[in-house]
Amino acid sequence: MKRKTLMSWSSGKDSAWALYQLQKNPEIDLVGLFCTVNKEFDRVAMHGVRVELLQKQADSIGLPLEIIEIPYPCSNIEYEEIMGDFVEKAKQDKVEHFAFGDLFLEDIRNYREEKLKNSGIKAIFPIWGIPTNELSREMINSGLRTVITCIDPRQTPKEFTGKEFNDSFLDSLPETIDPCGENGEFHSFVFDGPMFKEEINIVVGDIIHRDNFIFADILLKNT
Repeated sequence: MKRKTLMSWSSGKDSAWALYQLQKNPEIDLVGLFCTVNKEFDRVAMHGVRVELLQKQADSIGLPLEIIEIPYPCSNIEYEEIMGDFVEKAKQDKVEHFAFGDLFLEDIRNYREEKLKNSGIKAIFPIWGIPTNELSREMINSGLRTVITCIDPRQTPKEFTGKEFNDSFLDSLPETIDPCGENGEFHSFVFDGPMFKEEINIVVGDIIHRDNFIFADILLKNT
């Protein structure tokens, strides 16, 4: 029996690559994506991506998308209540797994596993532990295309905002920055790759400073 699985979707490269591994796994029945969206700005939390682009990704993947709205600001208690309600709904739908694109941060993995404990839903991590210097190049060589939507200027030079994640990008990254940005150095939006049926045509809009981060506003081309 295939295991009914939902993918935690951020719009970025790591969740996209984890999804791709699940698409190739004959034991997994991928039934949908879920993503938290900032209700105030109508954008993906942290990545700053517009909901219309999020829906374009889901359409290209061919899976239904569950948008989980969170308030701004959002306390940890509020967040956990909202996600707890979503877990209950998933249980009723007979979901067995939540999949995540985490790479090596043990505290985040432990948090996810703890919040699903006793729920009957298991957290799985399809790309966990792959060295990020290898993983980043594998993504690019396999045709994944993604643009940097958000950077933490305390860790990453501002000129990387809005750049495409490619070999040139990786070659120019300071050594202090993880190649996949796993420590929060940067976030991304995937617009093409082997997990998609078709490319999403985008253009990079304004660069915006907000809440101690720098965001690139990604827009659909010709809109």
